[in-house]
Amino acid sequence: MNALFPMFKRRRIRTGGAAINLVHGGVGPPLLLLHGYPQTHAIWHRIAPELAKRFTVVAADLRGYGDSEKPHGTPDHGNYSKRAMAQDQVEVMGTLGYDEFFVVGHDRGGRVAHRMALDHPAAVARLAVLDIVPTRTMYASVNREFAKAYYHWFFLLRPEPIPERLIGASPDFYLESHIGTRHAGLKAFSPDALAEYRRCFRDPAAIHASCEDYRAAESIDLVHDEADIDRKVAAPLLVLWGKHGTIERCFHPLADWAERAENVRGRALDCGHYIPEEAPAELLKELVTFLS
Repeated sequence: MNALFPMFKRRRIRTGGAAINLVHGGVGPPLLLLHGYPQTHAIWHRIAPELAKRFTVVAADLRGYGDSEKPHGTPDHGNYSKRAMAQDQVEVMGTLGYDEFFVVGHDRGGRVAHRMALDHPAAVARLAVLDIVPTRTMYASVNREFAKAYYHWFFLLRPEPIPERLIGASPDFYLESHIGTRHAGLKAFSPDALAEYRRCFRDPAAIHASCEDYRAAESIDLVHDEADIDRKVAAPLLVLWGKHGTIERCFHPLADWAERAENVRGRALDCGHYIPEEAPAELLKELVTFLS
C-alpha cells in the first residue's frame, strides 16, 4: 500500500461504530475521498499525490471495506446504513481536526457522501459524486438495461449466506469479473491497486460487509431517504459520470440530482465507471476547478 501512496501517512481511527483505516497527506483545505464497491481507498492513488499539492487529502476505507473494521450485519442492516457509514467518516475527520471539509465519493462512497451532506450539512463544504444518481432514483427506475448492467444490486441483497457463499468460493474470480467487464476492462487498474483489491476482498468478513452495504441500500437507506424527501443537499454539488457507462445510458444525472440538491453542475467524462483510474487527469482538472 505504501507504494501507492508513498508520501502519505497511514492511520487507523476508532469511531463510535468501527475502526477506520486511512491514509492522509498534503497541505491546504481538508478533502475526504471515499471509494466504491468492491474496492478500497487505493482507487485514488493516481490523483491523490496531485491533490495533496493543494489540499490536505484523507483517503479512507469505508466501514466493511479495505482494512477498516468489518462488524457483522445486524438484522435491520442498520450498521451498514449510509447514515452509519457517514457518521464514521465525520468522526474520522473530527479526530483529525476538521469540522468542515470537501468530500468526493465514487460509487458507494458517493452514496455515503450524499447521506453525510444531509445529516451533517455544516461539515460538508462542497461535494462531488462520481458515476451515480441517488439510490432512491435508481431503485424507482429499474429497467432491463439497468438490471443487466447492475445485476449485483439484486444479487448481493439476497439473504445471508447466499451471496457470501457463492462469492467466497472464488473471490478473485468474482472481483475480476465484476470490475473487468466494465468499459476499460482490467487494464484500467494498476497491478499494485489490483493486488490490493484482491487482498482485501479475499477476507470473508469483507464479502459479508459489502453484501450488507447493498442490503442496507434496499431497506433502511430507502427509509431514511423517504423521511428526507423534502430536504435537499445544500452544499454545492459536482456530478461527474462516465459517458461509456450505465449511468449515461439509463439515467439523467444532472436532472436526477437537481431533485435532491440545490446547486448542481457536472458533465460526462470520456471513460466508464471507474473514473479515478480510467480518467485521472480529466477528473483531477474537474476537482481542482470545483474545489478551488
